[in-house]
Amino acid sequence: MGKIVFKDISFSYGKNVILKNFSLEVEDGQILCLVGPSGCGKTTLVRCLLGLNKPDTGEIWVGDTCLFSAEKRINVPVERRNIGIVFQDYAVWPHMTVAENVLYPLKKRHVPKDEAFKRAHHALEQVKMVEYANHLPSQLSGGQQQRVAIARALVGDGEVIVMDEPITNLDAKLREQMLLEIREIQRNLGTTIFYITHDQQSALQLCDKMAIMEQDGTLCQLGTDEDIILRPANRFTFEFIGVSNFIPVVAKDGGIGLDVGDGVIPWPEELPAGLDLAAGVELGVRPNDIVFDPESPIKVKVNRCTFLGSEYDYRVTLGTRELRVQQSALDAMQRGTVKAGEVTGVKLVNPRYYPAKKEAQTA
Repeated sequence: MGKIVFKDISFSYGKNVILKNFSLEVEDGQILCLVGPSGCGKTTLVRCLLGLNKPDTGEIWVGDTCLFSAEKRINVPVERRNIGIVFQDYAVWPHMTVAENVLYPLKKRHVPKDEAFKRAHHALEQVKMVEYANHLPSQLSGGQQQRVAIARALVGDGEVIVMDEPITNLDAKLREQMLLEIREIQRNLGTTIFYITHDQQSALQLCDKMAIMEQDGTLCQLGTDEDIILRPANRFTFEFIGVSNFIPVVAKDGGIGLDVGDGVIPWPEELPAGLDLAAGVELGVRPNDIVFDPESPIKVKVNRCTFLGSEYDYRVTLGTRELRVQQSALDAMQRGTVKAGEVTGVKLVNPRYYPAKKEAQTA
């Protein structure tokens, strides 16, 4: 069983608390992407799982095996945790051939030679690198080197692979290809993959579930990509995953209005319970939830229109506030595009309301 369980994990560097009572479960045979901003504790958590960091509190389990327990004084050594790892910088030995790199962990564990060669060949088959078995890393592209690193992670007996920013160093086309290959390998083998990244787009393409960490190391949401995008748990998730626009909400004529910088325009909706205008409230809306409609009383000026292949990306001004608008190519074919310099109306679809950030309140 490849289920991973973190239970109440805390870790500190001196007085600097990185993780506090952090809990998370990665289901067996699942790709779970842990996403968060740089410095939030993602890599620290991985190091705790691998045994490179010793937590102050909590337990870590893989399947039925307890790898760490502060209370029970269990701390399985790194070399016995049997977890495959793929790093951002490939970490393949430059003086070893592809086959030697993949065989290396088996050699260190004294696996019989015939069994080791069989496992290595199978792992190279999975990543389509058999024909490069005798090549040195210097003869390979970045994507091929990363495949070697994945093959090396696959040769163990374990059912868990950790991938820490594994495609960051690749160009855009190779990143897309590697995401597809990682997913295909996982489907073929049923391996549990714990994928660590700050790249939300890669996570959305790859994951079965996403776990979102805030800057302070807390887990703010765990769910499918649809949960994260369509039902964000809080402002942090809404703002961190994808692109977002925010407009201050203020009182107007017994109701509410949108502060557009050079005035306030009426807004026909009511605030959700629990939000206080006096404390500051902002309306959040995704760029693809702003729809051009000449009949709408909310008028914007189009400053820029950029065609990105599958969509048009606009920068528009509402009052003095700049907003980002995205229009799919299909919608543009049906409704037409809007040119830079035009003034037109927009509808704000699926708006959300959040407490204003402190800096927004004092601006």
